[in-house]
Amino acid sequence: MTRRAQHVLWHWATPQAEAILATRDLGAILRFHRTVHGMNQTELGRLLGYDKTYISHLELGKRSLDDLGSRRHVADSLRLPPHVLGITDPADTDHRAMLQFGESTVRLAEIARQSGHASEAVAELWPLIARLEARVEDGHTERDVLHLLARARVGLGVALGNVLPEERLSTAARWTAKSIDIARYFGDPSFTSYVLRMHGNELRKARLHGAAVDRLLHAVALAPNQQARAAVLPLLARAAGTLRNQPLFDEVMRETDQLLDQTEHTSLFNPYALHEIRLRGLISTGRIDLAIQLVDQDSPVPTTTVAPQWRVIELITVAQVRLAADDCGGGAQSLHTAVDEAVRQRLPHQLQRIVRAAGNRLPDIREAAGHALDRMRHEMAA
Repeated sequence: MTRRAQHVLWHWATPQAEAILATRDLGAILRFHRTVHGMNQTELGRLLGYDKTYISHLELGKRSLDDLGSRRHVADSLRLPPHVLGITDPADTDHRAMLQFGESTVRLAEIARQSGHASEAVAELWPLIARLEARVEDGHTERDVLHLLARARVGLGVALGNVLPEERLSTAARWTAKSIDIARYFGDPSFTSYVLRMHGNELRKARLHGAAVDRLLHAVALAPNQQARAAVLPLLARAAGTLRNQPLFDEVMRETDQLLDQTEHTSLFNPYALHEIRLRGLISTGRIDLAIQLVDQDSPVPTTTVAPQWRVIELITVAQVRLAADDCGGGAQSLHTAVDEAVRQRLPHQLQRIVRAAGNRLPDIREAAGHALDRMRHEMAA
């Protein structure tokens, strides 16, 4: 979709439109609509069923729409939120209630995902997105609707990235990608950084490593403060490591270490999660000896800020290091625990990592993880 096409489709969502709608000035609203669509007063009059002179009088404030029917007609014709023209009806009340409910749904879905219940997050977000997309397709593209839709799509994509097996992770990346145009259109660097951060991480999981690094670098560049940078850097480190870009990985980890004492810890930005990211990056960039040394040291203790799935992720990565050091007993112990946790939290992607890590050296664990993965696939297919 071109930027011009977006401008016409989402014209009531722009910051300029938001300011004009807040004035409730019908004349300014009509002029704005004509400017966006490249219309003259005659063409606008044809759309509304009024003559050019009447449109001119409305724009100049010489005439007003005093009856409810006329105001409703203009609101419907221009796809305006009805309350802007003083109309408060059941449909508009339902819409505002839906927005309030939608905000709560997105927040609760994120809490559910971070608590290890990504399937529940998916179930909550599907109906909300369907309802919002139906409203947009009907031409109602208010700013609050588009903003909520973008966040809901990102939330759905990230939740799907937890519950889908690797061969279907491109679906998660496609959902997060659906929010990029909206974010860029709003021109809010913080929100755009957030969307690019989430999309970049799903691209990494879908093994589109170069594209992932590109999106995440852009997200870092747009991050407005240290907290926002801290949210992106761990994901960029993971993507750089997977891409085997050692200079970028080391540079990002250095900055991440510097920010640890300066920024609030989150479910991703904390010593425990960063320990796993460093281990995996060292493995990917061919520095097994350093990874073994790091595992032999005391690892950070998980805190309440760590998402449950990170325990599974860390167990698998530690097992990979143990097996690289020919410690089959230690590797088997970590993977055995990881299988149980991955099944309990329904993490098919992590089961696939376990299958690869176990390989031919730990056939029993590989078989157990494979059977659990097959059961999940059958359940998802059903």
